[in-house]
Amino acid sequence: MRPAGAIALAPLGIGLAFSAGGQAQFAAVENEAGIACRGSAKAMARLELLFGSARRQGAAISEEEWTAFLDTEVTPHFPNGLTVLSGPGQWRGKNGHVERERSFVLVVWYEPSRSADAQIEAIRSVFKQRFAQESVMRVDGASCVSF
Repeated sequence: MRPAGAIALAPLGIGLAFSAGGQAQFAAVENEAGIACRGSAKAMARLELLFGSARRQGAAISEEEWTAFLDTEVTPHFPNGLTVLSGPGQWRGKNGHVERERSFVLVVWYEPSRSADAQIEAIRSVFKQRFAQESVMRVDGASCVSF
């Protein structure tokens, strides 16, 4: 569990504050130094969400269910583009056992904002509720991006 405090990606003006319970909360921080991006590249927030496919009871999440979730819950929030990677994964559940399952990694670059953060948390919440999951791992970072 992460102690209360804050992590800042100051060059992007992104901050994550953590409550005493370890829950991440978006917090804006002042853009101080800036990221030195080459050429036409610009600094953007990078998001990775890691989704498991096993359910506590019943069949694993099917390809059709995953695609429907992407179409209805993810794409409307991030219509400019995203990437999904899949493969074998594992993690230690609350029960202490190592769980092995097919995993999906969603990668999105976006302009950071309170609205975007709320959308990300909504995606995580819906997935956990719809598919009876303990968690959806969130990884935040910063990248120089050009198209």
